[in-house]
Amino acid sequence: MKRWLIILVLLTAAAAIGWQIRGKFHPAAAPLTLYGNVDIRGVDLGFRVAGRLLEVLRDEGDAVRAGDLLARIDAQPYAHELARAEAALAAAEADQRLKQAGYRSEDIEQARAALEESRVVAMDATRAHRRQVELVGGGGTSRQNLESAEAALDQAKQRVKVNEAKLKLLEAGFRAEEIAAAAATVAQAQAARASAALQVEDTQLKAPAAGIVLTRVLEPGAIMQAGATVISLSLEHPVWVRAYVHESELGRVPPGTKVLLTTDGRPQQPFHGKVGFVSPRAEFTPKSVETPELRTSLVYRLRIVVDDADASLRQGMPVTVSLDSTPQ
Repeated sequence: MKRWLIILVLLTAAAAIGWQIRGKFHPAAAPLTLYGNVDIRGVDLGFRVAGRLLEVLRDEGDAVRAGDLLARIDAQPYAHELARAEAALAAAEADQRLKQAGYRSEDIEQARAALEESRVVAMDATRAHRRQVELVGGGGTSRQNLESAEAALDQAKQRVKVNEAKLKLLEAGFRAEEIAAAAATVAQAQAARASAALQVEDTQLKAPAAGIVLTRVLEPGAIMQAGATVISLSLEHPVWVRAYVHESELGRVPPGTKVLLTTDGRPQQPFHGKVGFVSPRAEFTPKSVETPELRTSLVYRLRIVVDDADASLRQGMPVTVSLDSTPQ
């Protein structure tokens, strides 16, 4: 029993010594090195409206900020459309106010006076008809005169009814449907004015973000269709690096991994970045990427966001990527 205990102690000591020797002489995992290229987004800028190009204010290589005016087209035709839309809106609003206010008091008073006048005429026609009825019984007048008096009385009564209806209509004002139609016309005119104002605003081409003018496509005087490219802009942010990693090393660069990026021009001054995206789909290594492995090996694409990019990073520039071992 004692001998077995001695053997167990000797084996444990040998295992500990062997582990120490292995840790001392076993090489550490090789540092991860990836290769990729700079990927900078660009945008082709144009007008949303057609017209004659009046002025191009920037040239190739100029740095611009978000909101800077880059070019203008002749805005006079669109200014005329805006003036026409504003006039139509003013007319629609005036008609709406008229419908809401109802008829003028002067029109109502005139209709009331016309009604009183027709009532007086009707009373006179009633008296004339009575006289004719009395006279025709005694032979003092003809049947034709009586019929004429009856016709005049009927006409006078109908005139009273017409004037009463007209006065009632004026006192009631416009119908709710007419007021609603006037409001709809105003809304339509407002939309037309807003559209015309937007077209005037669209005669100015502004930079959507900070960047560098890559290409000046058109010159002043050109007649353009809507959407035609006038200036191509390279955006300052974001700047990405497109790199590729083998499946065996995929677990070393999950999203969020901090990396260092070096270029041939400044190998001692690395940029700092972070893995922002790892493609879920394997693909063949692009021919533009140099790796120690065969070009036909399957890899996964990484998108690395550069935190401190400057103007020295150019589109397509080759970049070496390594893990950032700086303590956090």
